[in-house]
Amino acid sequence: MVRFSEGPKIEVMVDIEAPPERVWELVSDINLPARFQSEFKRAEWVTEGPALGAEFTGYNERKGFEWVTSSWVVEYEPLKSFGWAVSDRVNPGATWTFRLSETTDSTRLIFHRRLGPGPSGITSIIGRYPEDEEAIIAARDAEQTLNMQGVVDGIKHLAEAPD
Repeated sequence: MVRFSEGPKIEVMVDIEAPPERVWELVSDINLPARFQSEFKRAEWVTEGPALGAEFTGYNERKGFEWVTSSWVVEYEPLKSFGWAVSDRVNPGATWTFRLSETTDSTRLIFHRRLGPGPSGITSIIGRYPEDEEAIIAARDAEQTLNMQGVVDGIKHLAEAPD
């Protein structure tokens, strides 16, 4: 059984027939994921970004419910990784990270999400239905995995498209 306190993780991956520079150009655009998934709608930089420590505001919608988040870039290594913490930079509700690695003939893109350790929307639901914690996390993981796969597949499509 997966508990929120264990920091549930999910990850999707795709190999892209494009150089890391092209893939990086896409993953470091905070608004690009909105094109390829259903929950995240857009973002605005609060401080200049992308850069380590930069802050942005995210706008989201799921099943008719809209919410706004604050996020901070906590991992930023050009051509390698771009990650952000949601709600609190020290005790995030979730951390999202793109990781790139060069293979013989492609760029491998991994999109990773870790829940917690801080509070988030899912912790309030678990608080109301603690006996359903595993099912709540499993349902959220399934939903976010589909969205994340849509994002990496969309990035692959754009990166491999002829100029």
